[in-house]
Amino acid sequence: MSRQAGTTTAGGGAGSASGPDGRAVAAALVTVLLWASAFIVIRDSAAYFGPGALALGRLLVASVVLSVLLLVRGGGFPPRAAWPGIVSSGVLWFGAYMVALNAGEQRVDAGTAALIINIGPILMALLGGWLLKEGFPRKLMAGMAVSFTGAVVVGLSLSGGGQSSLIGVLLCLCAALANAVGVVLQKPTLRHATPMQVTTFGALSGAVACLPFAGQLVSQVGRAPAAATLQIVYLGVFPTALAFTTWAYAVSRTTVGKMGTTTYAVPVLVVFLSWLFLGEVPGLLTLCGGLLCLSGVAVSRLRGRAPSPVPEAAPRSGAPAQPVAAAESER
Repeated sequence: MSRQAGTTTAGGGAGSASGPDGRAVAAALVTVLLWASAFIVIRDSAAYFGPGALALGRLLVASVVLSVLLLVRGGGFPPRAAWPGIVSSGVLWFGAYMVALNAGEQRVDAGTAALIINIGPILMALLGGWLLKEGFPRKLMAGMAVSFTGAVVVGLSLSGGGQSSLIGVLLCLCAALANAVGVVLQKPTLRHATPMQVTTFGALSGAVACLPFAGQLVSQVGRAPAAATLQIVYLGVFPTALAFTTWAYAVSRTTVGKMGTTTYAVPVLVVFLSWLFLGEVPGLLTLCGGLLCLSGVAVSRLRGRAPSPVPEAAPRSGAPAQPVAAAESER
């Protein structure tokens, strides 16, 4: 999920200049569908795997797939300057995020988790304003207030479910924060290494951080049915390795700002898939709170009006018209 606005990267100029690139749109849709499916699979596998074991299994599978792709493409190792950012973002974005999300989804339904996680872009913008000196626009602060209100509404709507549901909401918020910090740490790292290198070694870093859960994973795989183990393989291959690759492809052909808006569809798809496959639908008040969260993100991403053209000064008698800005500069 994440998620930086910027200019079109090399090789992606055509898509933004002449309209949407069809292949980039298709790649982004694949990413969104796979990320949405991850919430469903995580929720469904909670009966067989603990949060840490599930995260470790997913990351081990993803690391193998990504490493093979990196070798095939001749990506090599990233330079020394990139390693601090790769390790720190990998531990947070892949490791801590996945463990917290898995734990949260053991306590709240998949749709609610997806709605809460999607406040991530606002947290990224806040951290970017602080750590990367990107500033704090008024629309960002207004969006933060709206999303915070939505998170409170979600928490209140689940208060009847007992302490477990409230802890689930807090865990999902922690996952969103870990995701945001990881993305912000990753942003300057991409100046030194390719997205494929950062993703591959980030996944490896997350897997290493989750190694304390190795014993739990082995014992739970031994007791779980084959279908549940295949769910781990699915999470590692598709929502992690493939989805991050298709996302990088989409971004390489346009801008992150344009493609980032497609992630707003994830909670909608998760709610639908959760109802279709798990028979779970968030309550009305929970949905309203989730919509407030998404509305806050939308408010924070609004762009201000473009400045109006400066009117030209009235021409003097016998002299050509001269723009006001130019006239002022001559004084």
